[in-house]
Amino acid sequence: MLLEHYSELAETAGVFIHEIKNHLSTLTLSMQLLAEDFENPQTLRERRALDRVSRLQTECNRLVEVSNDFLRFTRVKDLMLRPYALSKVLEELLDFFEPTARAGNVRVNVYLPADLPPVHLDPDLFKQALLNLLLNALQAIPNGGEITLLAREEAHWLVMQIIDTGTGIPPEVLENMFKPFYSTKSGGSGLGLPTARKVLEAHGGSLEADSAPGKGTRFTLKLPIRPPILNPSGPQELVVETSLRDSEP
Repeated sequence: MLLEHYSELAETAGVFIHEIKNHLSTLTLSMQLLAEDFENPQTLRERRALDRVSRLQTECNRLVEVSNDFLRFTRVKDLMLRPYALSKVLEELLDFFEPTARAGNVRVNVYLPADLPPVHLDPDLFKQALLNLLLNALQAIPNGGEITLLAREEAHWLVMQIIDTGTGIPPEVLENMFKPFYSTKSGGSGLGLPTARKVLEAHGGSLEADSAPGKGTRFTLKLPIRPPILNPSGPQELVVETSLRDSEP
């Protein structure tokens, strides 16, 4: 009963957010047209008007981002599971993430055993969760450092850790950072980490963090290693993807 109530509430909230986004799109377009009218301000009044329009555009874009974050948070339920190699997930994600890390003078180390078994996951949702964690780690290293990704098989689980050499997280923040809308960052939606945990839990796994100020942070992800689950109405042949990125510490 509680799950049904939550699903209904999430669906209603999703419709509401979609409606807000439609109005925001209209407002954003109007702001864009208004900004074009003041493209070459000649007077102080016109410059002030352009500045106000620019600030309104920024706030509209911010509201769209928060709306998208909320929609992602409410929709983590129906997974498209298939066997996938963790190395393949990381290869695809790091192709996008590593240039951003290098720009911040942050080195990314990846240590994966070559014999890691594939896990059943939704690749897109899982990559979204990992990206949230990697961006969180990157933001914690303002002056350069390292992010290390480790993985191992432990009983019936695949355990992965993301470790950064950043500033660390105070205990009061660590206690609350997985709560929806909790954020210490200016302009943050407070949904990145809660969404990441929700994705892991939807896969039957977990996400935990431990940290200390000045000593960096470690996120620990656990995913169950399950036998293939075939969908009678879908394709019966499941292919496990592999990667050449596997390496040893």
